[in-house]
Amino acid sequence: MDLLHTLKHRHTTKAYDSERKIPAPVVAQLLEALRYSPSSVNSQPWHFFVADTAEGKARIAKSTSGTFAFNAPRVLNASHVIVLSARNTLPPEYLQTLADQEQADGRYADADARALAHKGRSGFVGLHEQAGDVATWTQKQTYIAQGFLLLSAALLGVDATPMEGFDAAILSKELELAEKDLSPAVIVALGYHSDADFNAKLPKSRLPEKAIFSHI
Repeated sequence: MDLLHTLKHRHTTKAYDSERKIPAPVVAQLLEALRYSPSSVNSQPWHFFVADTAEGKARIAKSTSGTFAFNAPRVLNASHVIVLSARNTLPPEYLQTLADQEQADGRYADADARALAHKGRSGFVGLHEQAGDVATWTQKQTYIAQGFLLLSAALLGVDATPMEGFDAAILSKELELAEKDLSPAVIVALGYHSDADFNAKLPKSRLPEKAIFSHI
């Protein structure tokens, strides 16, 4: 599929066909897109909660009440809904887990290479700890994963809706995120749009190149 064509035709879905489900092989590819998303110093500071049942989606939909009620149908009618959450801290034991995985995956030529990589990653984490912005940093990394998910969905012919319109406190309580040292970043609904999705029929609108690019 042509990338530019995909970019021009993907859209934020406003209404889903609740009867259409994403095939399991496609779901597997979307989850791998999240797993293989890049992150600073390969910190992978995230956890993804996947809901593909009515019960699971209803749990997430609890956070789309009141002010955010407009998002409830998108959560409830989508085929799958994913909560992208970010780690609040990156403690030494977590960094050790990353080093162990990298070694198991063959990324280190020897013990010295592992030690150097671990020292570098720990150093970057330390800089953010000193600045007091680790949670902000991990949220930014998690948004990179969202971008990979949205593009992957479009390339696979799956519609998507990224949502910040939810009550973070309600969602955190429902998924016990604080106990897991996590905070919610964004919700992404996935599926296939229905005829009620007015946004599917609208032309794409973006600022012209000269307004957003400067060649230096």
